[in-house]
Amino acid sequence: MTYKDIVENGDIREYIASADRSLVALGYTEHSFAHVGKVASDAAFILSELGYPEEEIELARIAAHLHDIGNLVNRNEHSQSGAVMAFRILDKLGMSAPDIATVVSAIGNHDEGTGVAVNAVAAALIIADKSDVRRTRVRNQDFSTFDIHDRVNYSVEESSLSFSEDKSVLSLHLKIDQSISSVMDYFEIFIGRMIMCRKAADYLGVRFSLVINGQKLL
Repeated sequence: MTYKDIVENGDIREYIASADRSLVALGYTEHSFAHVGKVASDAAFILSELGYPEEEIELARIAAHLHDIGNLVNRNEHSQSGAVMAFRILDKLGMSAPDIATVVSAIGNHDEGTGVAVNAVAAALIIADKSDVRRTRVRNQDFSTFDIHDRVNYSVEESSLSFSEDKSVLSLHLKIDQSISSVMDYFEIFIGRMIMCRKAADYLGVRFSLVINGQKLL
């Protein structure tokens, strides 16, 4: 079972697209293929840089691709419903029990409030997911009706994850247009996510840092 198999599976594509359509109706930012693709890439980058085996990196990509399908059921507790959906999908596709266990536990623990970095795949998924803040996630085209989530995401002109040379620090670098949203706005809605990233980084044995407009804030 490979990441490519999961990405190309028609049923899975429909679940992701349908889940995102539900979030459109609720007024949420983009959670479709661009989001899961970026999360998969960043989760793989994190584990690769830390020397994890390719098999575990591949599971991180798969977990990332599937992590938001629970929004098809309901936004509330979507990580748990998504984990149950992922279990059925992966079992039906013939994935081994140990690999299913890793992927499902990562998906079920990716959301703030209830999520915990229970394994390396979960830790990488948490950091990659919570770090995906960018202008292109905003669907609302009417700037005058932006809520705080629209403003904060739209204000982010650049976003990237990088490691220090010795791999001891993982940093999220953001360039924010403060004429659109202040740094305090970012912290108001994302402080819980940043704390979750810090705890996930701790699990991986590194320190998480947040740098906004060149200023280190965490």
